[in-house]
Amino acid sequence: MKQFLTVVVLSLLALPALSQQTAQKIAASRDRRAILEILKRQTDDWNTGRVDKFMAGYWNSDSLTFVGKVGVTYGYQATLANYKKRYPDRESMGTLKFDILQLDLLTPTIAYVIGRFHLTRPEIGDTDGHFTLLWHKIKNRWVIVSDHSS
Repeated sequence: MKQFLTVVVLSLLALPALSQQTAQKIAASRDRRAILEILKRQTDDWNTGRVDKFMAGYWNSDSLTFVGKVGVTYGYQATLANYKKRYPDRESMGTLKFDILQLDLLTPTIAYVIGRFHLTRPEIGDTDGHFTLLWHKIKNRWVIVSDHSS
């Protein structure tokens, strides 16, 4: 009987730790899903020619960084302007496809994504490359704070 009570007491002491781990796993799963949903929405927006809506996945801040083939761009507005300049019409935008290779939640508010993009553009030629996205959860919303695409 004494052993039984010891097991019961130890089990009850372990419950809070187990429930906290479960809550953390649920939160991490929810955050992964949120990030993947944003990337899916960006793909849909890009493929319908809505660059302004595509940019909703980015942090609307002068501190946003975008690193591309031509160097570093600072700020949301400058990044949007570069997208519009580089992809002025549906033909140049093509059809976007993302392949997510890695998605790591480094902390409850920081995530890191590595992926591959492919633009199908029948008239002017396809293009593809890789990207690294640093995400930050700001005001309970995941946003891209740094994008390195090449």
